Amino acid sequence: MNNGEQTYANHRRMHPLFHFVFSLLALVLLVTSIVELIRSVQLGDQLLPSFLFLLISIIVVIVFLLIRSYPLKAQDRAIRAEENLRHYVLTHKLLDSRLTVSQIAALRFASDEEFPALCEKAADGQWSSDAIKKSIKSWRNDGYRI
Repeated sequence: MNNGEQTYANHRRMHPLFHFVFSLLALVLLVTSIVELIRSVQLGDQLLPSFLFLLISIIVVIVFLLIRSYPLKAQDRAIRAEENLRHYVLTHKLLDSRLTVSQIAALRFASDEEFPALCEKAADGQWSSDAIKKSIKSWRNDGYRI
């Protein structure tokens, strides 16, 4: 969790092992497997090992993408529920149904004082998540996002 003050400039979380090392290795594996398949075709070598290498590379890339997307979907559901409860506690009303998950995820950074008004403005104006984050004056830390 980020112990410092969170702002628009520093709210994004990067995990170096995942975002840089794993992504680079998956890309290198995929490119190498394609090159190896092309080389095998050109030399008339057996295609099965090269094809299996490419197949495994594609599987690794798919797993790489799923490893990121599944926890984010679950976390988006939790954020939606948490922010709906927070809105209800502050206003005695549920969140506006026009708000998208990405808008609600952006609104979670707003302080309790700003939150209800920003929810209304975001729903009325169909603001992007980036516009919502840029309009927040007093940020509430959220260092738990995956």
